Amino acid sequence: MISDLQHLLSTLDLDADWIGLRAVRETAASCYIRDGLPEGNAKSLNQGVMVEVMAQGQIGYGAVNSFQPEQIRAAAKTAYQQAIAASRWSIYPATPAIRPKVVGQYASPFQKPLNALSPAEINDLLVRLCKTLKVSEQIVQTLAAAHHETVDSWFVSSNGSEVYQQFSLIETHYGAIAQDGPIVQQRSNNGHLAHCYQGGWELFLDDQLWSRAQQIGQQTVELLTAEECPTTRTTLVLAPDQMMLQIHESVGHPLELDRILGDERNYAGGSFVKPSDFGRLSYGSRLMNITFNPTVSHEFASYRFDDTGAPASREYLIREGVLQRGLGSLESQARLGVPGVSCARASSWNRPPIDRMANLNLEPGEESPAAIIADIEEGVYMEANRSWSIDDQRYKFQFGCEYAKRIENGKLTKTLRNPNYRGTTLDFWHRLSRIGNSETWEIYGTPYCGKGEPNQAIRVGHGSPLCAFKEVEVFGGG
Repeated sequence: MISDLQHLLSTLDLDADWIGLRAVRETAASCYIRDGLPEGNAKSLNQGVMVEVMAQGQIGYGAVNSFQPEQIRAAAKTAYQQAIAASRWSIYPATPAIRPKVVGQYASPFQKPLNALSPAEINDLLVRLCKTLKVSEQIVQTLAAAHHETVDSWFVSSNGSEVYQQFSLIETHYGAIAQDGPIVQQRSNNGHLAHCYQGGWELFLDDQLWSRAQQIGQQTVELLTAEECPTTRTTLVLAPDQMMLQIHESVGHPLELDRILGDERNYAGGSFVKPSDFGRLSYGSRLMNITFNPTVSHEFASYRFDDTGAPASREYLIREGVLQRGLGSLESQARLGVPGVSCARASSWNRPPIDRMANLNLEPGEESPAAIIADIEEGVYMEANRSWSIDDQRYKFQFGCEYAKRIENGKLTKTLRNPNYRGTTLDFWHRLSRIGNSETWEIYGTPYCGKGEPNQAIRVGHGSPLCAFKEVEVFGGG
């Protein structure tokens, strides 16, 4: 494919400063089981080419769902015409410096390939999961789902870029709902579709699968008779599966440079962060170290190059609590005059790359989970996101979790249901008082991070240790 795209590129007769071709082929399959019965099985193929043309200081885009040369040439002509038309209303001039020459490859690591299980075997596996979740007649619904996808991406440019990347992606979910009269509770495996990784079936078929499914069923029933989460200010301990959302909403989105520039204000919202904050703003306590890291093995949004060809590297966004850089592409960095990362990403072949999160991780500390809990006289421990709400500046938030425990005199005691907490971003992160070691560090992901017009739902990954926050407002309520 690379040689074909290179040849096609050489035939484009356009008075352009730079041209890029990004071809994408996505093959996917999914299975959904409810109460032990199949509800959906699907396979799909999605492929096409995005053409970027830089002319007169602007970038135009053209896309086509075909690999046929004539159709790609027509898309390139459309992109060129868009760039010329846009030059009359230029906001910031684009130069080839924002599209450096790169050459390289990347492939997701795996042990058990995605084609190792037949559709029938996947169905049988998910049916068995539903049966394992059904630990009581009070379980009124069980569900299990699996989606896997292989994405091939080829990128060439007029200044010599040649990139091939192949992503093996797996998304799994299972959970249950229990009911006792008017009381209804849900429990899932770390929250809805949090188990999203790059790799093979070995990431799902681990030694803990069946015991974990049984535990989820038992905890669903347990929640029916649990106490309501108290309304109080106390020490809040969050498991990594909830820290995933906390990082995503209160760190990832507000640091996107296009939001800070105002590009996303009409749809996804803006940010409380100002350009002058970089290098100066105290975002959280000194324990807070957030990295942008697309190099973590098996994390959902790992890659070697972003969708404009910019090389990926691990970078500190926040170091010892101080804001260092933003989530922004080379063009956003140039426009805003602040440091960013290689995060220009597109959800598919028919979308242009925009500023997106990838793997955004809270680095671990040195404390064991036992030590963290042992030093808390009174607190609440929460797991697995159930609900979320945050304002369009990514500042005020309220999150709900599936499962909680009281912490009393250094021990986890009674189960609590309907746990919630609220806060404001900077105040909350300054309350970070204890952080778990590498043994507590876990990675999760989501395929549903939405942004852009037209909308782009993209894959992101988040890693975090166990964390404790002092004097946080928690409360109950379904």
